[in-house]
Amino acid sequence: MLTNRLAREKSPYLLQHAHNPVDWFAWNDEAFTKARTENKPIFLSIGYSTCHWCHVMERESFEQENVGAFLNEHFVSIKVDREERPDVDKIYMTFVQSTTGSGGWPMSVFLTPELKPFFGGTYFPPDARHGRPSFLQLLEQIAGLWRERKMEIVASADELHARLELLTAREAKADLPLTPEILKRALETFKEGYDANNGGFGGAPKFPQPSIPSLVLRAAKRFGDDAAVKMVLHTCDRMNAGGIHDQLGGGFARYAVDAEWLVPHFEKMLYDNAQLAQLYLDAYLVSGVARHADTVRDILDYVLRDMTHAAGGFFSAEDADSEGHEGKFYCWTKDELSKLLTVEEFNVAAKYFGVTAEGNFVDHSHPTPLAGQTVLSVVDPFRSSGRESAQTSNPLAEKNEPTHVGCCDEELLASAKNKMSAARAQRIRPHLDDKILASWNGLMLGAFARAAAVLGEDKYRVAAERNLEFIRAKLWESPVQSAIRNPQSAIHGTLFHRWRDGERDAVQLLEGYAFQLSGVIELYEATLEPRHLDFAIELAVAMLAKFFDAADGGFWQSPAGAGDLILRVKDDYDGAEPSGNSVATLALLKLAAITCREDFKSAAEATLQLSAHRLRSQPAALAFMLHALDFWLDEPRRVVVAGENNSVGFQPLLRAAHSIYQPNKIILGNTGAVEPFAKTLPVKNVAVTYVCAGQTCQPPTSEPATVKELLI
Repeated sequence: MLTNRLAREKSPYLLQHAHNPVDWFAWNDEAFTKARTENKPIFLSIGYSTCHWCHVMERESFEQENVGAFLNEHFVSIKVDREERPDVDKIYMTFVQSTTGSGGWPMSVFLTPELKPFFGGTYFPPDARHGRPSFLQLLEQIAGLWRERKMEIVASADELHARLELLTAREAKADLPLTPEILKRALETFKEGYDANNGGFGGAPKFPQPSIPSLVLRAAKRFGDDAAVKMVLHTCDRMNAGGIHDQLGGGFARYAVDAEWLVPHFEKMLYDNAQLAQLYLDAYLVSGVARHADTVRDILDYVLRDMTHAAGGFFSAEDADSEGHEGKFYCWTKDELSKLLTVEEFNVAAKYFGVTAEGNFVDHSHPTPLAGQTVLSVVDPFRSSGRESAQTSNPLAEKNEPTHVGCCDEELLASAKNKMSAARAQRIRPHLDDKILASWNGLMLGAFARAAAVLGEDKYRVAAERNLEFIRAKLWESPVQSAIRNPQSAIHGTLFHRWRDGERDAVQLLEGYAFQLSGVIELYEATLEPRHLDFAIELAVAMLAKFFDAADGGFWQSPAGAGDLILRVKDDYDGAEPSGNSVATLALLKLAAITCREDFKSAAEATLQLSAHRLRSQPAALAFMLHALDFWLDEPRRVVVAGENNSVGFQPLLRAAHSIYQPNKIILGNTGAVEPFAKTLPVKNVAVTYVCAGQTCQPPTSEPATVKELLI
């Protein structure tokens, strides 16, 4: 079998292309040197291993001998895993979006040997369609232009590069005040885009984008907007019932292609599920409805079962495709189900999940789609007795409860689901992208830690602790270790980005540091273990040293001296993932409140100020930064649980502090690197809690119910 140099790489995406006839390079000096030496343009292809249309373009083009031969003769071809190198992807995606008006993956960009882009797009088909050339025709056109008009292309690339620099530049405007009115306007903007029928904020295709509904909850809390709360709870319920939610195996797919959350793009991403777990925790605390807590368990149990390394790291994603068909692992036919289940089970399950002979999904990307495929969704639900409220009756909970059908139907459905799950387990699973990223692991670490505290389930705390141990063992280099490796560098710890198959990479990224910092702070608040706070401080100090722009505010996506980048960019877009700048800002504000470190707070404030204009004009672009603004606007509530973890009453008080939806609070102990005032509070054998604002505290209490009352 033909093998190219990508066989030496660790990225699952690059390894998928290791047997193409294309003479692929990874993103490295070897490729750049070849392009400059041979004076060839670079064809840059960016994607990720669970990307459906990346698979399609590989089958149609990169596996074809004639395409490979042409690329090898006229171009230097480079493959990049966007999940390993989001900094590279950000630069060239910005170029593609600015020149074509859209973006996505696979991304196809043509560069000069100096890495400057001059033409780009996304997926190119193997045949000419709708007035667009085939991929091979495009290659022929660009090769001809490079041969005949190279100097014009180079000049154009220089001009485009200058425009790209201007497009990515950000300058703080000190005259723009940061006020609650920004949040009020953002809330009204999101409410205007609310889909009253199906939930969600916007139309098809529908991405969960948890930063937006969770921001709506925060703003609704601030402004007392019950209608906005109901919008979010309705959205959570509709997503939960939809095909975007894996009704058998748990977890959520990346997005739905329709407005009803019915037909998903079946790939499952770690970062989506981490953020959705946090959103459903918020929904549970706001509504008191047990199904929202059940959804959190559903997500986290899926991750523990299918997405966790034996040593505790979390894998990145699962593919949409199996056996060459999108969604084949997840879909069912009526005939298949009728043979698997008893008549009684089938009647209940088919009605509940909406299974029909016609089906509701067609894989249009495959030349011979499978017939009668049904994506499971809850179309005819019934209520499980006694499961609707685990806390108290809440007037904000959804009132349109499903019709109760009866315990027999519930038992039949449970039996049917068990059989369906067992049968599905025998199918060929989609590809698992088993690389472990510091960034996405930080998001999921935070979700597990907070779920442990809110739900009182210790297995989630254990998972969070093991995950942090994994990251520290595989991707973290202590300040002493970093100094030994690089004696010329300042003495800060180093967090690398990717670990897979026994090896880590050499890449450092803001989002790795920021997301890990956020997750470790969540773990500290869930346990009040001083060692976690110490590590959070180490991460924050290193992040500031490596990425913060002290002159203008904000954080660079990559550290100084990254010689393989044509631009140093500040990522400031909260899309499917929040940006490193947004997460870093909120994390630093929380850490500053816990530790009273002015350097953390001032860096966060400078980043908020840098973002002020976009927060006003484009709230949807910075939804998570608005979380940070909401936190910054007022003095946060401080819940100090005084005592040791084994003190009498400590754990009930800690859980009580987590049991109220109060997003602008911090929870800390009175030992370790906490702020000075907390250290003055006495430690006794019986734990007590102080709820404080500024230097003023309510009388101490050892009653969990009182803690809850003080936080409402």
